[in-house]
Amino acid sequence: MRAYFASSIGAACTAALVLPALAPQASAASRVPDAPGSTQSLPLVPLPGQERSAGGAAAVRGLPQRETRPFSLLGVVWEDPDSELHASVQVRTRATGSGEWSQWQDVENHDAEHAPDPGSPERAAGTVRGATAPLWVGASDAVAVRVRPEPAPGAPRSATPPLPGGLRLELVDPGDGLSEVSRPVGPRQGGPHSEVPQPGSPVMPAPVMPVPVMPVPVMPVPVMPVPVMPAPPNPALLNPRPERPEIPVPGEGLYEEPPGTVLDSALAASLTPESAAASAVNAGLAPLGADAILPMTKAETEAQAMAYGFAQPYVGPRPGIVTRKGWGADEALREKQFVYTTTVRAAFVHHTATGNRFTCAQSASVLRSIYRYHVESSGWRDIGYNFAVDKCGNIYEGRAGGVVKPVLGAHTRGFNANSMGIALLGTYSSTAPPRAAVDAIAKLTAWKLGLFGGDPMSTTYLTSGGGNRYAKGAKAKLNVISGHRDGFPTDCPGALLYGRLGTVRTVAARLQGR
Repeated sequence: MRAYFASSIGAACTAALVLPALAPQASAASRVPDAPGSTQSLPLVPLPGQERSAGGAAAVRGLPQRETRPFSLLGVVWEDPDSELHASVQVRTRATGSGEWSQWQDVENHDAEHAPDPGSPERAAGTVRGATAPLWVGASDAVAVRVRPEPAPGAPRSATPPLPGGLRLELVDPGDGLSEVSRPVGPRQGGPHSEVPQPGSPVMPAPVMPVPVMPVPVMPVPVMPVPVMPAPPNPALLNPRPERPEIPVPGEGLYEEPPGTVLDSALAASLTPESAAASAVNAGLAPLGADAILPMTKAETEAQAMAYGFAQPYVGPRPGIVTRKGWGADEALREKQFVYTTTVRAAFVHHTATGNRFTCAQSASVLRSIYRYHVESSGWRDIGYNFAVDKCGNIYEGRAGGVVKPVLGAHTRGFNANSMGIALLGTYSSTAPPRAAVDAIAKLTAWKLGLFGGDPMSTTYLTSGGGNRYAKGAKAKLNVISGHRDGFPTDCPGALLYGRLGTVRTVAARLQGR
């Protein structure tokens, strides 16, 4: 599953939801056009000439300046996910094209709170690693990194702990998202079984077999205006498969599309099996292989909710959602099965801590990079978040399994069960979130929480799975719309985004008609 690299075509526009155009990540001279994304994994070494920490307990590790294959996002990982990284992590990168080096940038090193629950099958799979937050640096072709040990909070400098074992720098190229091709490859670049050049030595570009694809025009797709007062919804269209409505799977566990499910043969033939499965779980909301799920009015949403078994009195209008195919998810990376929890009682709001040096047009590239970092670098089964939102208010489908279903994520350690995670792309500790993004979070929570009877202005109880602010098994009283920091001692979702959650709750409740 994870030994395949692929990308998907994302080029749909709607009147209410415009799929951002994907910006090129490197010049034609430095990479094969329409190439799928990739990950380079480079072991960190003691830096020559660097001072040791106080007491000489631990050496600074990192990499001197070195050329690499193209990448746009990076992070540091280590073998034991239970080991904490008490260190400052800083990087410099060289921009592709201009050749200019950035200043030293800090990487958020405390990211363990974004993880599968302790004791969950995903956590127990043996693939999960410790990891920093990913940092978006833009199209780059060279890097330097330093990891300087620091004492734990409140401890003297003489008690600086050693760095975790197996530190590696992960460099992620999101690809262009314009081709749907799956091809087997060997171990990931720079992995344990690959040849890794010594630090400081030049890296020659890896030979890449050209992938023949048809050129995709970048011109916006013309759309017809959407009428303000749509006709009453057709029940037959709302529920095209009445014999098996697409309702949440009861209880927790694994679910795969039944082998006998009938799909449109022409569409199915153009998709990989993994892409077809990820799209099929949204059947009834959008055609197979659709790049976007179109928005609905409140009346249409309520009618569809009743047809699908969600008999709730307060449901917000369904917002437009860019599907996984729309943002170019490589479905061959994730695990095949979809994992569900029982219900959705709460929504946890996050920021991705990737920095803000990207445009809305690059949001799909950022999301593909985070997805690849979560799966290939951190060892998770899929991207951790259930949904993502960009600066312009576009909403993106996250972890696969169906946008109306209670998909089990890996976003709030110990509280992933019976909740959903929404990540605003960027860092909002000292930068105010755009109004469009705040409104989008309100629209999304009004709809999804409404399907499960959630009141945005109310509180609920979640049972802690441990590894957070609450002991395992404890009943935690939380806002139905909470920030990540409400369940874990963390800065996430950033002070300025956290301060807007009151607005999110108020707007979401109004959209539900409360």
